Amino acid sequence: MQHKKAENIELLLSAIEEISRETRRSPTNAELVRATGLGAGTVSRYLNYMSEQGMIDFEPRHRLAVRRENSDDNTEPVAIVGRIACGLPMDAKENIEGYIRLPSVLLGSGTYFLLRTYGDSMTEAGIDAGDLVLIRQQEYAENGQIVVAMTDDGETTLKRFYRDDEHRRVILHPENSSMEDIVLESCVIQGIACKIIKNVK
Repeated sequence: MQHKKAENIELLLSAIEEISRETRRSPTNAELVRATGLGAGTVSRYLNYMSEQGMIDFEPRHRLAVRRENSDDNTEPVAIVGRIACGLPMDAKENIEGYIRLPSVLLGSGTYFLLRTYGDSMTEAGIDAGDLVLIRQQEYAENGQIVVAMTDDGETTLKRFYRDDEHRRVILHPENSSMEDIVLESCVIQGIACKIIKNVK
């Protein structure tokens, strides 16, 4: 079991943790194959190697659990999911580009994901093209929160949310004074923005 690729080991460790957190159970080999894109034989060989090296435990009933030397660093893997428009709405994308480990202190309870932004409609809120926005997945929002919203046409956008109960409509407000509000009868809230991870320029 020589010359194991570090990126494959980290990929599997992150996948085990992610699936375990989302499903509240240990992942099957088939789930790990789908999550990592590695072959079934490769996954099996790496799991055996990782067990021998003390990186994972085989719990009762063959459950998998990650044992990290740096488990006290309090970080969690968060998926980078597609892109989100800071401008006109775009078709929703659910492709996972990868994972980033974030300090647990940045995350509260709930499920989180990262969206990569493009466009310039949220620049006055400090969100620029190429930023990663940490989203807490939820189906409701308070007035003034920045949300990921899906329109009736199945398109998604990142905007500041306002509910206009008097006129029975919602307003998706761009944080760019040169742009106009998007006014809709309704929309589906997919999550709210919590943090911004910016590229150094």
